[in-house]
Amino acid sequence: MTRYKITVEYDGGDFVGWQRQANGPSVQAALEQAIHRFCGERVLVEGAGRTDAGVHALGQAAHFDLVKDTTADTVMKALNFHLKPAPVAVLTAEAVGGDFHARFSAIRRAYLYRIVNRRAPLALERGRAWFVPQPLDAEAMHAAAQLLVGHHDFTSFRASECQAKSPVKTLDMLSAVRDGDLIEVRAEARSFLHHQVRNFVGSLKLVGEGKWSAEDLKTALEARDRAAAGPTAPAAGLYLTEVGYPPPAP
Repeated sequence: MTRYKITVEYDGGDFVGWQRQANGPSVQAALEQAIHRFCGERVLVEGAGRTDAGVHALGQAAHFDLVKDTTADTVMKALNFHLKPAPVAVLTAEAVGGDFHARFSAIRRAYLYRIVNRRAPLALERGRAWFVPQPLDAEAMHAAAQLLVGHHDFTSFRASECQAKSPVKTLDMLSAVRDGDLIEVRAEARSFLHHQVRNFVGSLKLVGEGKWSAEDLKTALEARDRAAAGPTAPAAGLYLTEVGYPPPAP
């Protein structure tokens, strides 16, 4: 039995989310089906995070165990062959120790949220960004975002269905940077609450529009009440970009 760690890229628009569900196709199920087609084994693919319907990934991590005697390179090639035509690609595969767990071994997760801020509607970016026609002040958004960095009770930015035991998290980084019509909001932490990044973005948009000040954002955080914060930004703009793990022991 060998445990494999894979890094996966996917377009979330065609899926009900990462997690296997009865109401539609999931990324987890697509990978498990590809593995079964490859070697006939029924396995559980464990992901580092359960992305929602419509959320994309550039660097999702997952693991599974195989009885078949094979190589990591063969696993990567075989899965990509059997995943077709699903919009999922295995970028890397490697054999890891049996104590590795894609979710519980992770020490860092990084997300990107993309806002296209222009008057013209989306053509190529439809389903891959949030279209906001109103002018946004990205510098004001970035300055306000720094008030959220650190160790806080993030109840105001937590989905009502969030299953985390505690709303207290340490946010390591939150930034908003404009590049032409594109505003990229990036967030990094060991772990996140359900909808936390999308709720951050919904509130930062209010700051960018001039409807909220930085102080309003701080007040929303301190209220510890979801109703005090801004709306949840659409799923289509969110990308899981990277999952970090401790370096292997020498």
